[in-house]
Amino acid sequence: MLIDPRKLHGIYLVCGKTDLRRGIDGLAAIVQEQYQLDPYNQALYLFCGNRKDRFKALYWDGNGFLLLYKRIEDGRLEWPTNQNEVKRLHSKQLLRLLSGWSVDSSIHSVKPPKSSR
Repeated sequence: MLIDPRKLHGIYLVCGKTDLRRGIDGLAAIVQEQYQLDPYNQALYLFCGNRKDRFKALYWDGNGFLLLYKRIEDGRLEWPTNQNEVKRLHSKQLLRLLSGWSVDSSIHSVKPPKSSR
């Protein structure tokens, strides 16, 4: 893997559908504005679109962002579909997800704060 999972400060899976036409700035804005997480904290953020055979990952390596895009040639990701939620994964769950298996139900969810409007 291009990024050493042992050096990550967290692995966050953004549930539901994300517009994968977004680039680094758009995905960083989702992390920051929708979930009040810090895209600069050397965590890995995962996003999936309509199709479950591809995803994007955003990672700050200390002096710049990496934007990774992967398309699965044979199979589909078991991506959680509940919108407006981020799930924190551990490295074994990330490997399960990337292998086409579903991640277990013991994932810690991070919900965005309720707006004060």
